[in-house]
Amino acid sequence: MFAAVFRGRWRKSQSPAVWPAIPACVLALCLAAAGARSVAGPAAPASSLAYTNYRVGNPPWSIHLVQVPRSNPQYELHSMHAGGQALGLSPLTSQVALCQPGLGQPAAAINGDYYLREKAYAGAPRGLQIVDGEVLSGPSGGPVFWVGVLGDPHATNVVSKFQVTWPDGSATPFKLNGERNANGVELYSPAVGNSTHTVGGRELVLERQATGAWLPLRMGRTCPARVREVRAAGNTALAPDTLVLSLGPGVMDKVPSVTPGAVLQISTASFPGLRGVRTAIGGGPVLVREGKRQTIRASPGDAYEVASMIERHPRTAIGWNQQCFFLVEVDGRQRDLSVGMTLDELSRFLLKLGCEDLLNLDGGGSATLWCEGQVRNSPCDGHERPIANSLIVVRKGVNHDGTAKTAGRE
Repeated sequence: MFAAVFRGRWRKSQSPAVWPAIPACVLALCLAAAGARSVAGPAAPASSLAYTNYRVGNPPWSIHLVQVPRSNPQYELHSMHAGGQALGLSPLTSQVALCQPGLGQPAAAINGDYYLREKAYAGAPRGLQIVDGEVLSGPSGGPVFWVGVLGDPHATNVVSKFQVTWPDGSATPFKLNGERNANGVELYSPAVGNSTHTVGGRELVLERQATGAWLPLRMGRTCPARVREVRAAGNTALAPDTLVLSLGPGVMDKVPSVTPGAVLQISTASFPGLRGVRTAIGGGPVLVREGKRQTIRASPGDAYEVASMIERHPRTAIGWNQQCFFLVEVDGRQRDLSVGMTLDELSRFLLKLGCEDLLNLDGGGSATLWCEGQVRNSPCDGHERPIANSLIVVRKGVNHDGTAKTAGRE
C-alpha cells in the first residue's frame, strides 16, 4: 500500500488532479495502511497538469508521476536530443533548456530511449527518434512511442524500410546517423555534426537534385539526391545542405559503382507509415496495451536483459488513457528510500491508476523526472546522468518565464 506525497506549493499548473483518478475505496485503504490522515486539498481543475510523489513503505518505493490532461490543447509532447543534434549526451535539465521559446514553457520531462555509449557515437538512440518532424535516427524494429498527426498516441513496433535506390534500379537498405560497421550502409545527415566519424570504406557526398524534397529528413518521403563527390575514405565532412552515404568495406563490391552527377533516390519509408509524424522516441518493452498487461520476453540467451526485467531497478515509462498521459519515474538502488521496481510491478502499479497503455523507457542511472523547474526524483548515481534524449511536455501560450504570451511578444 502507498501514500501520496505532494511536493511544493499548490498552484494551477501543479495541482493534485491525480486524486480523482484513484477509486475512493482504494485511496482510503492506501491512506489507512500508510497511517496518513485524509486531508482534502484544493479543488483541482481537470484541465491542469499534476505532479505526485507516491511513497510506499514495504518494499520502500518512491514513485514520481506527472499526469497531463489530453483534453487540454495547451499541452504538447515533444522529443528532444542532447545538444539539439543526433549524437551527444547531456542531463535532462540541459535538454529542457533547449526548448525553443516558440514552443511554450517546459512543464515536465522524462528521460527517453536507450543509447550507444561508444565515444564517437555516444548518444545515438537505439531506436527511432523524430524531433519537430526531423528524423534523427531510424527505426530498429522495436517499440516506439509516437504521436500521430491528429494527436493520437501510439506504442508500436516500427520497422525500417529506409533504402537507397541506385541508377540501375537496384536498392540497398541503410541505417541513419549511427555507427557504421564494416558490412553496413549508413546515411549521415547534418544533424550528426561536422563529420561522419567513420573509418575507411567509400562515402558519397549527396546534394539536392533540382526541386525535389530535401533537408531536414522527414519520415515517409523519397528524396532525389545527386552525387556531388565520391570519397575513398571515411570521416567525410558534413555541410548544412548535404547528406553522406557511407559504405562499409564489406559492401563496396556489392552495390553499384557511381560517379559524380549520378542521381539516387533516398527513401525514409517505414511500417507502419509515419509520414507527417513530428514526435517519436524509441523504448521498450510495451508493458500495458489496451488495459492488459503484456507478456514480456527477453532475447534468447541474453542474461543481462533477463535480469534487467525481473530485478528491481530505477524505471522510467510513458503511458496514457483516454483522459491523460502518465510520465512516471521510479527511484531505485537506494535501500532506505526506494529499491526500484520490476517491470511487472511497474505495469501493475500504473494499471491501478487507470493507465491503459504503457511503454518502458531507459532506466537505471538514466531514470530522471523533471517538473515545474526542478528534478523531482532521486537519481541513483546521486546526480543527473548525461542522457541521449527525452520527452518534454510544454505548455503553449506561455513564455519560459511563466508569463502569458501576448501579441508581438516571444
